[in-house]
Amino acid sequence: MTQQGAVGGHGPRRLYELAYGRAGDKGNIANVSVIARSSEAYAEIKAKITAERVKAHLGPLARGRVERYALDTIAALNFVLYDALDGGATRSLRLDALGKSLAGAVLYMPMEDEERGRDG
Repeated sequence: MTQQGAVGGHGPRRLYELAYGRAGDKGNIANVSVIARSSEAYAEIKAKITAERVKAHLGPLARGRVERYALDTIAALNFVLYDALDGGATRSLRLDALGKSLAGAVLYMPMEDEERGRDG
């Protein structure tokens, strides 16, 4: 059963309710950091938000592999998305060639794994 979101009380809880994010780029590689709002939130995020779920959530935006790094001392996860910027800033025709909106896209991910119908 999906828990109701804290923001507005409707729909699934989303990652942005527990964290904030930042994104950066280097060539055709995007870097998305998810920083928990509390230590309790970090424990849940670390358990549920996997590299596989991020890749599935982003779909064709993340064409290469996705790696996750846990930064326990600052309650954050860092995701490195390979082949995610359509060739990089100087080659891409995307509106967001630097991938800055990828942090927002990741933060919109439901906390529960909807594909499996249970918590991720």
